[in-house]
Amino acid sequence: MKRVFLKTLAAALAVCAIGTTGTAIAQERTIKVGLQNPAGHPAVIGAERFAEIVAAKSGGKLKVQLFPGGSLGSDVQTVSALQGGTVEMTVLNSGILAAQVKEFAVYDFPFLFSTPQEADAVVDGPFGKSLHAKLTDRGLIGLAYWELGFRNLTNSRRAIHKVEDIGGLKLRVIPNPINIDWVKALDANPTPLAFPELYAALEQRAVDGQENPLSVILANKFAEVQKHLALTNHQYNPQSVIVSKRFWDQLSAGDRQILQDAANEAGKYQRQVSREQAAAQLDQLKKAGMQVTELPPAELAKLRERMKPVIDKYAATVGEASVKELMAEIAKVRK
Repeated sequence: MKRVFLKTLAAALAVCAIGTTGTAIAQERTIKVGLQNPAGHPAVIGAERFAEIVAAKSGGKLKVQLFPGGSLGSDVQTVSALQGGTVEMTVLNSGILAAQVKEFAVYDFPFLFSTPQEADAVVDGPFGKSLHAKLTDRGLIGLAYWELGFRNLTNSRRAIHKVEDIGGLKLRVIPNPINIDWVKALDANPTPLAFPELYAALEQRAVDGQENPLSVILANKFAEVQKHLALTNHQYNPQSVIVSKRFWDQLSAGDRQILQDAANEAGKYQRQVSREQAAAQLDQLKKAGMQVTELPPAELAKLRERMKPVIDKYAATVGEASVKELMAEIAKVRK
């Protein structure tokens, strides 16, 4: 009698777990997503759209919970949490992943891309996908690339009209070697610092300045503690949408596809928002009191020239084959 009851119970549970079409129903899960930027930033807007798409495609079984403003820690801490399986997802500057896979350092090369469209073609193509695939061995799954954008320089000491004006400034940089070296190449003083610590460092004058896309400068209210903005566009940053492999391995094939499709779909929207907002962001920063300068063509050429030894150095470090592959992809787009 007991055996019959147990068999009946098992059969009932099996029926509950299987839909009428014979496919497994998605298990309810909450997906924590760590983000460095605050609400209103294009990365967060993209993540909000991602959450909506996931909820719709999963019938509400997969719930995405956003933690913006670095509330789960720095990018490095969040990546570690993904590897440990305590956080499920993050969206971060792709170059930061060089700490996991050295080839990601190419995304920090100065003056690599001339337009966002060039960047899209490269990161969405074979090169970008091959780099994301290398993350698997590091306990991470790369789903898609979004956009952080072109970086510009701010400081609290002086207007930047020529390359020499950058010399002597103490500048916060993303904590990786290539960013430290390109700042040194401009005779400035690099200070590696986690992003959540940056506003306080600027406010206390522990550093003179920093460099980030306009969206980051605006969303994080750096105009409150920085007077001068130089439109250098010296670096373009894609953002990687990554998932904890420990979490990924627990998902059904159907749930994985939901997350992949949502990341791609939300990414198109996120890039559109990022680019549409750029002109308005500059106006808002001017209204907030920032004095904006642009380097004349001769000074930009000088800036590029100063960066060349840094690019040559890290081309060797990253791997000549990877750099050659990347440059070939860019050349295809420019034809």
